Amino acid sequence: MRAVVQTVGRASVTVDGEVVGAVTDGLLVLLGVTHTDTPETARTMARKIHELRILDDERSAAETGAPVLVVSQFTLYGDARKGRRPSWTAAAPAEVAEPLVTEVVEALRSRGATVATGRFRAHMLVESVNVGPRTLLLDL
Repeated sequence: MRAVVQTVGRASVTVDGEVVGAVTDGLLVLLGVTHTDTPETARTMARKIHELRILDDERSAAETGAPVLVVSQFTLYGDARKGRRPSWTAAAPAEVAEPLVTEVVEALRSRGATVATGRFRAHMLVESVNVGPRTLLLDL
């Protein structure tokens, strides 16, 4: 599982002209799932995201109550080493990835996080205003 975590002043996901998820002063998480990921991997990723000391004064969302916007992003497993057209073979198929993305979201919520999401399998417009900018890749 991979996550790109960014500190944001605001971030939102729009599908078909409707904002389906938004946060202010929090984290935007682009989340990719691979074939070997499990529910345990998802829970570990949720813990790492929630406790990641990436906010001001080296604080975490767990400490500050900062909200988290989670957006599924299979392209994090794209591979363009053999040319210009990426291969997506390392990305888990949707029927495997969707429940694991949901597991991350539910694990964050069970830890007390306020979580907004994108919409799985939808064409999403993701907007963000990065703070810092601070961006980190988590790779489990």
